[in-house]
Amino acid sequence: MMKKLKIGDIAFIGIMVAGAMILSYVESFFTVGIPGLKLGMPNIFVIVVLYKYGPWHALSLSVVRSLLSALLFGSVMSLWYSLAGALLSLLVMSLLVKTKFFSEIGISIAGGISHNIGQIAVAILVTGVKEIAFYLPILAVGGTVAGVVVGICAHFLYKVAKKLRS
Repeated sequence: MMKKLKIGDIAFIGIMVAGAMILSYVESFFTVGIPGLKLGMPNIFVIVVLYKYGPWHALSLSVVRSLLSALLFGSVMSLWYSLAGALLSLLVMSLLVKTKFFSEIGISIAGGISHNIGQIAVAILVTGVKEIAFYLPILAVGGTVAGVVVGICAHFLYKVAKKLRS
């Protein structure tokens, strides 16, 4: 169930969407040398919203960001890849947050890897080539490294966010 938000909370989530869009735009210019691999820096904001407001608001942020990014910087196909990765990632992260066992870094790593799994699943559905799954271990290593970086950033941003509006 979505909690009712105050105006300040809505403004905060709006800032999180704007931050995610800015980082999506910046990321669209960079490749890390491995096709399909990105740092996923916009997920910093998704993790902060997930911890601060819960999975439904984080879902809203993820969907809005995926739609806007595809419209502004991508294509219809990139939307499907982005949504599949974002939705699976958010589902996994939401479940792990409920355990209260993992830090933002652990949650982010799980999110990065599950994002890759979602994208590989779409690639297999689109192309019909099951062998694409063999690419997953390479993406999982990248997702782990990216997850650590994103998780560290999310940890510090969440600490700041908690102090701003408790």
